[in-house]
Amino acid sequence: MSANSFGSRDTLRVGDESYEIFRLDAVEGSERLPYSLKVLLENLLRTEDGANVTAEHIRALGAWDPSAQPNQEIQFTPARVIMQDFTGVPCVVDLATMREAVNDLGGDPAKINPLAPAELVIDHSVIVDIFGRPDAFQRNVEIEYERNRERYQFLRWGQTAFDEFKVVPPGTGIVHQANIEHLARVTMVRNGQAYPDTCVGTDSHTTMQNGLGILGWGVGGIEAEAAMLGQPISMLIPRVVGFKLTGELKPGTTATDLVLTITEMLRKHGVVGKFVEFYGEGVAAVPLANRATIGNMSPEFGSTAAIFPIDEETIRYMRLTGRSAAQTELVEAYAKEQGLWHDPAREPAYSEYLELDLADVVPSIAGPKRPQDRIALSEAKPAWRRNVRDYVHDDGIENHVDEASAESFPASDAPAVSPSATTSASAADGTPAVRRPHNPVKVTLADGTETEIDHGAVVIAAITSCTNTSNPSVMLGAALLAKKAVEKGLTRKPWVKTSLAPGSKVVTDYYERSGLTPYLDKLGFNLVGYGCTTCIGNSGPLPEEISKAVNDNDLAVTAVLSGNRNFEGRINPDVKMNYLASPPLVVAYALAGSMDVDITTEPLGTGTDGQPVFLRDIWPSPEEVQQVMDTAIASDMYEQAYADVFAGDERWQSLPTPTGNTFEWDGESTYVRKPPYFEGMAASPEPVTDIVGARVLAKLGDSVTTDHISPAGAIKPDSPAGRYLKEHGVERRDFNSYGSRRGNHEVMIRGTFANIRLRNQIAPGTEGGFTRDFTQSDDPAAAPVTTIYDAAQNYAERDIPLVVLGGKEYGSGSSRDWAAKGTRLLGVRAVITESYERIHRSNLIGMGVLPLQFPEGQSADSLGLTGEETFSITGVTELNEGRVPATVKVSTDSGVEFDAVVRIDTPGEADYYRNGGILQYVLRQLIAE
Repeated sequence: MSANSFGSRDTLRVGDESYEIFRLDAVEGSERLPYSLKVLLENLLRTEDGANVTAEHIRALGAWDPSAQPNQEIQFTPARVIMQDFTGVPCVVDLATMREAVNDLGGDPAKINPLAPAELVIDHSVIVDIFGRPDAFQRNVEIEYERNRERYQFLRWGQTAFDEFKVVPPGTGIVHQANIEHLARVTMVRNGQAYPDTCVGTDSHTTMQNGLGILGWGVGGIEAEAAMLGQPISMLIPRVVGFKLTGELKPGTTATDLVLTITEMLRKHGVVGKFVEFYGEGVAAVPLANRATIGNMSPEFGSTAAIFPIDEETIRYMRLTGRSAAQTELVEAYAKEQGLWHDPAREPAYSEYLELDLADVVPSIAGPKRPQDRIALSEAKPAWRRNVRDYVHDDGIENHVDEASAESFPASDAPAVSPSATTSASAADGTPAVRRPHNPVKVTLADGTETEIDHGAVVIAAITSCTNTSNPSVMLGAALLAKKAVEKGLTRKPWVKTSLAPGSKVVTDYYERSGLTPYLDKLGFNLVGYGCTTCIGNSGPLPEEISKAVNDNDLAVTAVLSGNRNFEGRINPDVKMNYLASPPLVVAYALAGSMDVDITTEPLGTGTDGQPVFLRDIWPSPEEVQQVMDTAIASDMYEQAYADVFAGDERWQSLPTPTGNTFEWDGESTYVRKPPYFEGMAASPEPVTDIVGARVLAKLGDSVTTDHISPAGAIKPDSPAGRYLKEHGVERRDFNSYGSRRGNHEVMIRGTFANIRLRNQIAPGTEGGFTRDFTQSDDPAAAPVTTIYDAAQNYAERDIPLVVLGGKEYGSGSSRDWAAKGTRLLGVRAVITESYERIHRSNLIGMGVLPLQFPEGQSADSLGLTGEETFSITGVTELNEGRVPATVKVSTDSGVEFDAVVRIDTPGEADYYRNGGILQYVLRQLIAE
């Protein structure tokens, strides 16, 4: 029960129903707050208990100063938690382990139970093994069940063992699309109360729900577990960036082009740790699917959330997706009653302001390795030629200048050419073209086709990822483009691995209803599964002949995907350069077959009439797309698709399911093992200690992502993880991926810091999970190179603590809890960087790792640190006195000393660190109750 210090408790009647609500207008200053902060204010009013949430917290939020730097801590209690299976499995593993730990400490295991609704969608496990054939979906699902049987049985046990925990089985859809289309409530109803739906998730793209007006963001699995167990999330009241939208998108531009433009703008502006909120007259011109696309990409531009307020479009979408009349009426009534309904004429107070005229957006892609690196489509070819020099040796570059093509799109409904576009033989600034990388390699495919691939060949073209597959306008645009291409007689190039992985069955339903499926199939975009696939690295192997040609000749080949992530080494180990694009452009690049083609001016191929076919010839108009949307999409599709969404098919239902409140661990399992987090844990925490005599495990540069740190993708046979699996009798064909084995800490710690593109500066000349082991030589310069895992084991045997040195934006990317778990289990006690991304810094604390920052303007290099030093970090023990030191003293045996900034930002985080981690803290709190 709320303390109700402000007398805000009231009753809202909607139809025949009455709901208890907490009125925002009871708090002075609430009317000027941004939408997102109003949601937080309601959260505090409803959860005010005089301890974690006090009247002072509520007053501070009501009196929010937009210009101030965040310094006021509040406790945010999410209404629910959503997970995907890669991150969800270790969550359930940890909950099962906590039940045993509570029992060992004399507590009640039944207390370990989700107190907030938690839903898990199995969407990360399907791999594109089979493609370009009618049975691709069926075969990939069969293989998925064969690979993941143990994990799925474990999740089925969790669904029966824990209350308030539900699982959406495989082959259903992508977590974020299932969330916005069905699971999201928008307004929650629970215990007679109505309040804003807020949700944190174990995937950074949880922010997709921001398009529906739902506040929430991606957290690590450890934070999600705490939220499920009723623990509030400590946070500072953030700065809020107001992003004003005006105008409308021009014909020929898509939601993907819009989101890539916004990503570029916000990355340049700097929004890490901030909320972004969209407002203004242009909001009404942004369909809900486009809003969700924008919200989805929040991690790519770095904000905590990127939210649209509730309005008529929100209600229209809820009706379309089959929500009940009672639910939509409640959402509208509650939003209007609480001042949460968008008024385009009103401008709330914001910390910072940006503005975009939607008419300024041009067709774009992003790459070759970061989503914020937007390239106007008309400049894609020269940009690729410049960027490829980073991936190709000089002897792979020859002098070559194309004849400039003067053709461009007419001012019709085809993609507009940027005003700054140049000829295909010129760089964006008008300088002469760079030399063209050229290394043609002849390849004979399995079916006998003889062809040739070169640098820039598009070897993967994937319509994939929650970002775009939830958006009917771009999905139908792709299908219509395919139809026109087939009618012209075009085919995909034979070296392109094509795939279609929608976010829900609704997509294939409207493809079938519109009669467009055969055209996608004809171009090789057969359904391969309902899941994330290529965007998370589950692209599957390239055809053997293509892979061999690429690796034998060191070709810089490319992938084009309708995803949100294109970091190095993420998509496929054979592919060096990855580009994000809208689904229609994915199809276009499959036809062109190369990034060394200007698809705005050069033909995609030759038609059956012998004439060249240009993109402008097959690009569907907005009117064509809208006509199909109007005739092929209806609410009954959503109602049928989600009618029994948790039941699963016969495969799921026939899985043998363990029973009981505690899990019976299989000592032979290589998928699910009991982790060591609570071994030897006492009822009270030991005092924290300074870190003395530490060695550097890795010295890393800027923009090291959680993809670089966390185990992901395929498991190599000669890697520490591969050796472990072979030692446990697992055949190479059954290795599966790191993501599928996240429930086994032994596999995961062996894959931490093992990304093939990781460059550890203390092991120069290497790529991947390598370091120098300073236990093997008295002379650091002579220390041998070995794997990070093997070195860490040697340090652990000698009780030598470890540190990691990093640069700017350390830990950007997905909310991967194993990036923190693996770091801690390797023996790392502290990480020292120039700056952090929010989620990873928080997760490090949640695992008992101390996040530190170099002094402002300083770095490892400017301080002369090589990574060969021995480190001591003193002043940490001040935490035992109930305070968080602003800085701690870092000193080395080489004489370098500096004061590192302690990045424990809230008292709650300090409690987690004192306890050795968030799970230990929660466990002790539950035992003490």
